[in-house]
Amino acid sequence: MLSLDGDWKFRLLAGDPHAPGSSAVLPVGEAADAVADPDFDDSAWDTLPVPAHWVLHGHGAPIYTNVQMPFPIDPPHVPDDNPTGDYRRTFTLPEWPDSAGVVRFAGVEAPFAGWGDGARVGTGGGSRLAHEYDVTALVRPGENLIVVRVNQWSAASYVEDQDQWWLPGIFRSVTLQARPAGGVDDVWLRASYDDGGGVLGTELPGGTFPVTLRVPELGIDVTWSSTGEVAPVEIDDVEPWSAEVPRLYEVTVANAVETIELRIGFRTVEIRGDRFLVNGRQVTFHGVNRHETHPDRGRGFDEDFAREDLMQMKRFNVNAIRTSHYPPHPSLLDLADELGFWVVLECDLETHAFEKRGIAHEEWRGNPSDDPDWREAYLERIERTVERDKNHPSIILWSLGNESGSGANLAAMSAWVHERDPGRPVHYEGDYTGAYTEVYSRMYSSIAETRAIGRDDDRSLLLGCSAAESARQRSKPFLLCEYVHAMGNGPGAIDQYEGLVDEYPRLHGGFVWEWRDHGLRTRTPEGVEYYAYGGDFGEIVHDANFVMDGMVLSDGTATPGLHEWKHVVSPVRIRFHGDEIMVENKRHTADAGDLEFRWTVTHDGHLGNSGVLEDIGHLDAGSIARVPRPDTTIQGETWLTVEAVLRAEAPWAPAGHVIVAEQLELAAAPAVSWPRSGPAVEGVTQGRVTALAGLPVSGPRAELWRAPTDNDEGGSALHEGGFGSYDLADPWSNRGLGALAPSSADLWRHAGLDRLSARVAEILPAGRRVVHAAADSKQALLSHERWSRDGDALVLRVDLVPTGDWRMHWPRIGIRFQLPGSVDHAEWFGTGERESYPDSRRSALVGRYAADVDDLVVDYARPQESGHRTELRELTIFEDGSPWLRIETAPDAQGRRPGFTLRRHTAEQVAAAAHPHELPASDAVYLWLDAAQNGLGSRACGPDVWPDHILRPEARSLVVRFDPLR
Repeated sequence: MLSLDGDWKFRLLAGDPHAPGSSAVLPVGEAADAVADPDFDDSAWDTLPVPAHWVLHGHGAPIYTNVQMPFPIDPPHVPDDNPTGDYRRTFTLPEWPDSAGVVRFAGVEAPFAGWGDGARVGTGGGSRLAHEYDVTALVRPGENLIVVRVNQWSAASYVEDQDQWWLPGIFRSVTLQARPAGGVDDVWLRASYDDGGGVLGTELPGGTFPVTLRVPELGIDVTWSSTGEVAPVEIDDVEPWSAEVPRLYEVTVANAVETIELRIGFRTVEIRGDRFLVNGRQVTFHGVNRHETHPDRGRGFDEDFAREDLMQMKRFNVNAIRTSHYPPHPSLLDLADELGFWVVLECDLETHAFEKRGIAHEEWRGNPSDDPDWREAYLERIERTVERDKNHPSIILWSLGNESGSGANLAAMSAWVHERDPGRPVHYEGDYTGAYTEVYSRMYSSIAETRAIGRDDDRSLLLGCSAAESARQRSKPFLLCEYVHAMGNGPGAIDQYEGLVDEYPRLHGGFVWEWRDHGLRTRTPEGVEYYAYGGDFGEIVHDANFVMDGMVLSDGTATPGLHEWKHVVSPVRIRFHGDEIMVENKRHTADAGDLEFRWTVTHDGHLGNSGVLEDIGHLDAGSIARVPRPDTTIQGETWLTVEAVLRAEAPWAPAGHVIVAEQLELAAAPAVSWPRSGPAVEGVTQGRVTALAGLPVSGPRAELWRAPTDNDEGGSALHEGGFGSYDLADPWSNRGLGALAPSSADLWRHAGLDRLSARVAEILPAGRRVVHAAADSKQALLSHERWSRDGDALVLRVDLVPTGDWRMHWPRIGIRFQLPGSVDHAEWFGTGERESYPDSRRSALVGRYAADVDDLVVDYARPQESGHRTELRELTIFEDGSPWLRIETAPDAQGRRPGFTLRRHTAEQVAAAAHPHELPASDAVYLWLDAAQNGLGSRACGPDVWPDHILRPEARSLVVRFDPLR
């Protein structure tokens, strides 16, 4: 095999020379296909690496759309403005064996035509599918020429409308293969497992016999003389493959002229009633949707990058991948086989632009999925998908595609898969009624609807279903192919969904949307690097930062949301019951022998005693162990923490890597007693502090506004199938969609929370009363601020009271201080180490933490609320590298402590910036002490904040002590 990757000659045309309206795209006098002539002069052309996307190398620009199409919807036609790339490459063969020649394109976006030494080789379509062409008559020893013309737009674009960047070009490898006459052209090894034994079935559709099958580890060495002799091989003792124990066996299939090497895993996929089983045990998917995306290469594959990507998934307890929304590079599946993932392999199909939401009579109007003219194109796509990837044990579900409505063509695809591969079920979320799939799948079903699907005694109608169809869907395994939309700061409510999965066996988990942001590394004219999203390349239509919706940022940084996910879905659960610790192994296959359970006790955040829990043993999958809680002394605020960590190095993590950690409060902090009031306090002028510990400080300022998160900006579109407000509706009704309402951010802006003005109503001897309200508003927030002295420290008491008819919810309620810009570091006793919010704080543990100010917030692709840490006890602020000020808090009457945020920009500045680099230079640091914050939810593309975590207007109090350290 000869790789044809490398530098090719390249030019970009404005249109397809064969299109009726594109006659002027070529130089004067050049014929439409003259580019294929071996004597064609390409000396003035640029060079372009293959594989690559031409728009990432200075030719044109990327385009991001989700549901919109970047050209008129007029299938199968495309506009004359159709960027077209011409590629040419010569290569030298010292010799050519007496065998067939095949040129293989692993991935080309989009349709293309190819020539070899001036002769037409063929055309191709299906951007994420492989294409092979017989070039036996064209290749020869010496110099050879290959020419490829790629159109960005074609009829195929209508069925490749996935939520991602449009990135044209030859983006996967090109190879020339010498195929021996009578070689092994195809083989399918079906390795099933049953109670310790296995069966290896072999399909050899062609080639020259005899053929020998060898599996050295299993002692298999069998030769077949003809197709009729090929038969299954039974093995008495074999180790099964699973996502947790990915046992692979090396196999060779050989005849006289060729040897094929494969890796197989023995596993059996089946559905029994409403249970999805592998090797007889139910599978729970703790999965992610994974696009192929790289900040520099786009969808270009990099094996080291992909391996690290999957190892990071393993470190965060991800056990499954949905290949959204196309087959990935085949090497990605090799990695999934090796490292261990349950894979839902999706066909390269999406027609989302045909869904004209909100116009009932036009819903999916003209959709190719039900058009007979598109039937063969649909069938070809699924056939090529299955045939390419059928030997991978990690693939346990075939998916027909995504967001393509429903119709006869999808049903035909399903029928073909069922006939071709009865060993794997078929998935397609758009089959709401379950007419042609055997698993029930939904995206973004609410907590209420997900619960209704899981309950045996629920008879409510499901989305798009009659009563009979609802009953049929409830008889199947259910999975959420997309849920908890991970855009920006969020998502919230991961634990609520996982709680339902634990409670109702019919629910088999799901796949977060999505794994990684799709940001493209870009620079401003001044050279400042940032990650670009929709609209940053001058697109006519685009969907802005909706492409930045991953639990991993574009640079590979794990978000706090991913840490929350890791904790909630852990395959090992630790619980405290009385004087016992309960450890439950919820894994599918593996016992807990690879884990050590360590415990520590802290007193006021300082380490006390520690040890290792004994008597856990290997703890088989599905088993529970109960052990006594360690004896410990009580001293101040006392916490017990138990961690499950790896005993030894794994292929994806070092020894000591934490799988999950849980805490139990053994003793609360003793009550504090600080002076409640006093005479005028030095450093406080007209109720406002002007200096602390010798440095200028301004505050407090009452705040209700936060820089909206992407979920805060998520609008209501119930008529479009979206989610509304839970603040205005019963979340258990109407399938939990909420009530039609503006986004939270729009509601807050309309109420003027981002532009509150202050009126000092009264100056007190050591404090003041302030009224905060917006223009043209009768609603207000009263702030009663009182200062007192406690030795060298100052104590601030703030009562925040809403007045008027606040018929809305708030983003936050708290106070803000402006600190010197030289503040650079913080150490705190509270929850950490990452940000946490009311509906995303299960992974936030109480302890002592430290971070530089610039590391306290997350650089989300679009700046937004970030950095809040709940349940603050004590905060030490450093200035110019040394301790400057200690802040302590007291719980309110209900035992609630404030959270804190430190960042270099105000909420207003953050909200005004579209990218992190657009934040202005700052000469200050701002400290927020929040009595409460609103939850995060998932409303950017999912449910609103659950009512338990919605911040309704209410009176709150803060008590804070400022102790100078200089």
